[in-house]
Order: sequence, then structure tokens, then C-alpha cells
Amino acid sequence: MLISTTPQATYRLQLRAEFGFEDAAGVVPYLSSLGISHAYLSPILQAAPGSTHGYDVVDHSRLSEPMGGRRGFERLSARLAEVRMGAIADVVPNHVAVPTPARLNKALWSVLRDGPGSPYAEWFDVDWGSGNQPLLMAVLGHRIGQVLAEGELAVDGDVLRYYDHEYPLRPGTADLPIAELVTEQWYRLAHWRVADEELNYRRFFDVDTLAAVRVETQEVFEATHALLFELLQEGKLNGFRIDHPDGLADPRGYLRRLAERTGGAWVVVEKILEGDEELPHDWPCAGTTGYDALLRVGGLFVDPAGAAPLAALHSELTGEPADFSPVVVEAKREIVKHGQYAEVHRLVELLARICQDDVRLRDHTRRAFHEVVAELLVQFDVYRAYVVPGEPPAPSAIRVLERAATKAREHLDEDRQETLDVVLDLLMGREVGTASRIDEHARHELIVRFQQTCGPVMAKGIEDTAFYRWFRLSSLNEVGGDPEHFGVTPEEFHAFSAQLNRRWPRTMTTLSTHDTKRSEDVRARLGVLSEQPAAWAEAVREWRRLSEDHRSPLLDGSTEYLFWQTLFGTWGDGPIAEDRLQGYLVKAIREAKRHTTWTEVDEEYEQAVASFVTAVLADEAVLESVRRFVAKQTEFVRAATLGQKLVQLTMPGVPDVYQGTELVDLSLVDPDNRREVNYEERIERLRRLDEGAKPDDLSDEKLLVTARALRLRRQYPEAFAGGYTPLPTSNGHAVAFARGDEVITIATRLPAALYRLGGWGDSTVVLPSGEWKNVLTGRDVGSGAARIQELLEDLPVALLVRS
Repeated sequence: MLISTTPQATYRLQLRAEFGFEDAAGVVPYLSSLGISHAYLSPILQAAPGSTHGYDVVDHSRLSEPMGGRRGFERLSARLAEVRMGAIADVVPNHVAVPTPARLNKALWSVLRDGPGSPYAEWFDVDWGSGNQPLLMAVLGHRIGQVLAEGELAVDGDVLRYYDHEYPLRPGTADLPIAELVTEQWYRLAHWRVADEELNYRRFFDVDTLAAVRVETQEVFEATHALLFELLQEGKLNGFRIDHPDGLADPRGYLRRLAERTGGAWVVVEKILEGDEELPHDWPCAGTTGYDALLRVGGLFVDPAGAAPLAALHSELTGEPADFSPVVVEAKREIVKHGQYAEVHRLVELLARICQDDVRLRDHTRRAFHEVVAELLVQFDVYRAYVVPGEPPAPSAIRVLERAATKAREHLDEDRQETLDVVLDLLMGREVGTASRIDEHARHELIVRFQQTCGPVMAKGIEDTAFYRWFRLSSLNEVGGDPEHFGVTPEEFHAFSAQLNRRWPRTMTTLSTHDTKRSEDVRARLGVLSEQPAAWAEAVREWRRLSEDHRSPLLDGSTEYLFWQTLFGTWGDGPIAEDRLQGYLVKAIREAKRHTTWTEVDEEYEQAVASFVTAVLADEAVLESVRRFVAKQTEFVRAATLGQKLVQLTMPGVPDVYQGTELVDLSLVDPDNRREVNYEERIERLRRLDEGAKPDDLSDEKLLVTARALRLRRQYPEAFAGGYTPLPTSNGHAVAFARGDEVITIATRLPAALYRLGGWGDSTVVLPSGEWKNVLTGRDVGSGAARIQELLEDLPVALLVRS
């Protein structure tokens, strides 16, 4: 039985021990009924014990045992085949787990025991140094001297134990005195704080327990992908989502090998595109995982007119600058100085080695290199430049590097600018110094390693720090988003969609993922605030006045303003459960790193925040005021919720539905968005709708829109693989487009502003010739200049098919 090589629509399932392969098999009939063509599975290989996400793989040769192992996966595959559905797997090529105990990772255990002599030594990106420096394992709760003095290390046969950590002993060292034994290993046990400054293996961002692997090596590529290729060959997988390709030494080379080994299977990459950046055209893949689409779709429902008044309110309440850029620079400086110090140090040592060997470059100092590299990383405004060693840099890569260098010059003195010139030339692979003394290996490593460091600085500095410090409108602080990109016009959206359809027609589109800071529905609710900033400001001031007695002097304005936005954005039938809100705020303030952090917890500040939340959620006067404001937003929220969903499901690309979001889902950042999904409720709701019942609430309406749109994609694949045509409207509050000759989408945007203007009136949308039917309501529609008011009488969106 043939399954389509390109999905029509995917449904993301977060697999774990509590919801494994058998459980996923149980919901396959529902997914098929919904209109899904492929189940999109989180990582399926054997992960570290207790993993809730699967990105910490320990064994690439086995399917996850907690999820049900091979037998469970075969059951899922068989169930998918019964309804002619396929499966897409999330692949993690960049890193593996450093588990506890370490023996669970066979490759790592071998390297810890045998060092550079291990057959797996080339798997890991380790700087052994000229004297075979040991691999740093920063796991100790105290400095090694205190740990030894207190007898916390113990030898057990050929294993060294530190509480529940286990490490292999280097052959022949088991009988040495403990202090000498520790020194003689191929690893160095150290206090956990040492990692940021002296770690000598590349890791995923700043996570010591995720060690990077050198998948650019053919042996590693084959070993880490063998089982996935086997399942693909057997037809039990049909494509891959690639996690964090920017962390690889050669993303394009990896994708080329993948395309060759899979025969060109459907592959999308988790790539964050900044500003007008485009995915490299020479990458053999279908496109991205959809953050670029998320920004544009969500932006359609954000009013640019709200930017200035919301900025004024934000500054009034928080004291933060009006612009986001200085917040980003400050955060990135902190990340470069602390979390990425070891990576910066390694770059500096590479530069020093290159220049020390060349008399013409010898007078550039390590300190100069450190200042220049740090400043370049801070000023870099994309995740990577894609310079390939040995190849002339592409014009886009040159522009990226020179733009960062231009900004860096503003912060470097005259002497350092000469060093910057040298570094810039080296990063572009240009000839510099004395050609006869070129250390080609070191120069190539510098180019690659610098690019591998840019991504972590961007991600940790912006997404995981600055986004938690500055929130004029927090719905814009999204993965792949830009808080300063305030709103998207229909013209901008149409241009983006036309380009997708032309260049990346099989890319993935999304509104929610396991990484989004807020679900699509939380963002939709927050987006309506952009249309009525005065009403929002009045409401927040009232809530602050009513809650004045609950506010500790320690509570800063930024944390409090984030709380009010979050309370409104997650308000369903009432406030979000306190434990969920408390958990979110703890994560938010630790990520912000201003009062408390994951490694330096300020218990007094965290308690002040927790007490404020508890008091507000118990104060009926405050809650009643919030309830009244929320009630006034009902129709606006409805339009934004349904509008962005329908647009995403019908625009160019392959739409993904994140688990559970076919109903209204008011989730926050992980782990909140990994909560159990009630599929029984969804199955029953869909059954009722299919039997002709009217939607009871917004969740029913969202399910109706989702199912009808997805089924239409399955029914008219040629239309959705065909053209994209913007349709003329006489009112900017409607966005409309046709897919092929058979399908039309119409959605209301910025309804609050529309209603202030008196509604649609005689506004029209021009429909192509022929007869049309609205599949959401069953009503027939004629062609030509159709009145929008009539088309959107029952719902704020319409989905038309040629009848």
C-alpha cells in the first residue's frame, strides 16, 4: 500500500512513557477522521531514563522501551497503514545524552574509559588538547578537594561512583589511592560550576547533559541513523523533522547525505529565520518546521496601531526601554560572558594557534581575540552565516558577517579593529598572513566552530533571556518571532505566502509546537489587546490598584506586567490553575536572570512572586474585574482564534496541528504544553459535529474549522499543491485567497477596530466565476463581488469550495 511521499497534514504527538506507541495507535482513527495524513512523532529512539521529551537519546539502535519498544511501534505502524496514514519522526542529529548512569550511553562510556584511544573517540567533539587533557565531567556538588576529603567518591570494581553517578575506570588504575586514581582517568570530575568556563566538549546550547556528536563523520552518521533508515525503507516512516541543524558542522552536507540515503524523502528542518532571511536555496529539504509562517499568520491578527500606546504602557509599568534592541544586546553579552564562555575561549585558542604560527599575525593577543569574538557574537543577528570551509562564501554569508563586523566596530577601539579585520577574513576563509604557513585544519575548524557558537548565543540570549525581560505584547515574544515586528499587513502576508508557494511549497506551517512560549490560542487572545490599548491600559491599572495590598516591595514591574498578560491570555472559563501559573512564572523569572536564576535561586524573590499570585487568585474583587474585561473580548478572541487557524491550515505548505490544539488550548511554555490530551472529549465532539450538531462553544467551532479544512486538503490535493491567489477585498479587515481553482479562504482580522468602524457595511470580496459552497455552514455562494457581511454571518471565517 502506497502512502503519499509528501504529507497533506501532520499531527504532532508528544510520545512518552505515559503516552506511548500503543496509546498513539489508539487515536489513529480519530486523526484520520480529522483529516490528518501523517502522524508526526516526537523522537522515538531510546532516551535517558525519565525523559519527558526524547531529545536526550542514549541508544540509536533501539526504539524507546518506555514508549513500548519495537512491538509497540509495529502496532502503531500497522494501525496507521489500516487507514492509509503515514508517520514522520523527529530526528536529533546534533547531540546525545550524558546520562546518569553514564554506562547507558555505550559510546560515551567507551570514551570515558579509553579516551582518545576509544573506537568512539571521533563521535564526540572534544578538545583533548596537545597533552590529551581529560574530558570534563562537571557533576560534583562541591569542589573536588572537598569531595575527596568527605569521602564521597568510591571505587566499586571497575567503576568510580559519586552518589548515583557512575564512571568507568581507566584500565590498570583500580588499585591506585583515590586522589591519584581520580587524576589518572580520561575524564576530570569537577564542581558543576566549572563547566561554563572550562568545558572541553561541545554541548547543546548550555546543557552539559547533552553532548554534541560529530554527525559530519560518515561512521557517526550511519550509526546514529541506521534504525531510522531501516524504518523508512520498510515504509513505517515517511519522512523526518530535523532538530537544530544549525548546530551541525555542515548542515547542507548533512541534508545532502540524508537526501541521498533516503531517496529524497520529505524532510523539514527546525530553522529559525530572522527578519527577511531565507532558507538556503541549496539545502535539499522541503522547508522549515514553520516558525516563519507562525510569525506571519499571527501577525495578521495584530494591529500595528497598537504598537506605540502599548510601548508607552510597558515603559510606564516596567521602566524598560522603549526599544527591544538594547535588551537583546545586554542579554547576549551576559550569555557570551557566562554560559558560552568555554566556547568563546576555544575560539580564542584556535585564533591564537593560527596566528602564532604566522609571523605576520603574531602580534594579535588572546585578549584582543576574546574582545573581538565576543563582540561579533553579540552583534550577530542571525543563527548562522553558512560559510563552508574551502568554498567561497555566498553573498548572503558575506553580508551577514560584514553587518555584524560593522556593528562590532562601534564597540572596539582602534587597535582592536585591526584584530577584527584579521578575524573577519579568517571567518570568511580569505587569505590572510603568510600563505606558506597556513594551518588549514585550524582555519577550517575556526569557521565551523564560530558558526556553531552563533546559534546558542542567539537562542539563549534572545529566546531564553531577552524574551523574558521585555514584553510590550508578550504574544510576539515567540520562537522565531520578533517583538518589534508589530503586525503583518495582508499585502505582506500575501507576498510571503506567494514566495512559499513558489520556492518551498512543501514546507511545514505551524501555530503551536513543543517549543512555543505560548499556545496559538493564548497568543490570539493577547493579540486582540493590540486593537484596544487604551481599554487594556485602563484594565491593568485597575487590577494593580485592586491588588495593591498583595504586592511585595520586592516584586518588580516587569514580572507583575507579565503576570497580568498571562492571566488574561490563559483565562478560559476562569483563571488558569494556580499550580500551572506558578510553575510558568518560576520558569519565566529564572530565564529572565535578573532576580533569580536556575543556578542562583533567590528564594525571597521567588516567594514574593508566588505570594502575589496566590493572593490575586484568591481575591474575588480582582478576578471579577478581570472577568468583566475578558467578557468584552469574546467576539474579538473568537475571530482571531478561528481566523489564524483557518489561514494556517489553507495557506501554502503542509500544516501541522500540535496535539490537542484542534480545540481551544490555553497552554504555556513546556512542560505546560506537554500535558495529557483528552482524546475522548475530542472524539465525542467531532462525532457530534459530523452528525450535524451546532457548535456549542469556541472549541467546537475551532474543531469544525480544523476538520473541514483538513478534509478539504485531502479531497482536493491538486488545489493545495497548486497556485496561491490573493483575492481583492474592499476592506482591510478581511484577508482572502484562493488555492488552485477550487478552494477559497476568507478570514476576519482586527475585529475590534472593525466594529468600532460600524462593521462590514457594504464591504465585498471578489470571488472567481462559478458557484461556491461554504463548507463550514453548508451555504451556497455566488461569484463576483460578494458581501463579506453575508459570507461571515455565522462565523468570522469562511471556507469555500467550488460546487
